[in-house]
Amino acid sequence: GNWVTGSRVRIPHSPPDLSFNIMKNDKLTNFLKGFSLEVTPRAAAKIENFSELIPKGTLIYIAHIEGTPIEEMVETAKKINDQGYSPMPHFPARIIKNEKVLQDWISQYKNEANVENALLIAGGSNKPYGDFDSSVQLIESELFDVAGFKNLHIAGHPEGNKDIDNDGTTSNIDKALSWKNEFSKRTDATMAITTQFCFDSETVINWANNIKNNGIDLPIHIGIAGPAKLQTLLKYSLECGVGASIKILQKRAMDLTKLLLPYKPTQILSELAEYKFDNPDFNVEKVHFFPLGGIKQVSKFVEES
Repeated sequence: GNWVTGSRVRIPHSPPDLSFNIMKNDKLTNFLKGFSLEVTPRAAAKIENFSELIPKGTLIYIAHIEGTPIEEMVETAKKINDQGYSPMPHFPARIIKNEKVLQDWISQYKNEANVENALLIAGGSNKPYGDFDSSVQLIESELFDVAGFKNLHIAGHPEGNKDIDNDGTTSNIDKALSWKNEFSKRTDATMAITTQFCFDSETVINWANNIKNNGIDLPIHIGIAGPAKLQTLLKYSLECGVGASIKILQKRAMDLTKLLLPYKPTQILSELAEYKFDNPDFNVEKVHFFPLGGIKQVSKFVEES
């Protein structure tokens, strides 16, 4: 497309340069269509105009880090909405004191920033602030339904989550997913699973197929770490509890020739795109970028893919 990048407008060459098009990886290009990404209020504040980086209409998640005032979150959502994008704020259950606070957040987002999407998560806080401990309870409140939210996304963990299952299995997570899957059939909202990032395509494929075999047929938006320095990625991966696939990074860090080169998610994405092409009913439908090395890097990566 010819959306603006930086100060130049890119207009497709005419006549088309066929040799270039043949080289382009169509499967990957298709797989990346309609990608989403995540920002923090601080990262969003540094971007004057999102349209210089990503296509209009892109779904932009807003991470709610513990301690961030709701006003700052709403302001970020408003900026994203005003610029022609769809804001999807996180609602971390454990930092929401009670139903009154939840109601207040929902109405601020809706009335001031036209928000109708939410990512419902338990959140990283060790101890609940109040009544809510899990995203299931947020859903059960029915406040999102009443407010007419259109998209409710929930978290997925291709490598499990030690906070929820500390016995090396995924049994509690699977139960919760099953419940949410049943709920999705009773609600008007469109539900999907957005996952933690992972570095190994085989892990993702096995997990997605397993949950589908267990009757969970929600679409999956697969979390992918955007291009970043290896050190940055290792740091975030350890903080976020990424599982065994971190070995891929560690192995790469051992190779001194690659240590200083930025990591790009080309391999995992190409393998997933290939698998999706061969298996059209594979439940992974979209890519969700965590721009750990910055939004500009994600934008450049997508453009070159």
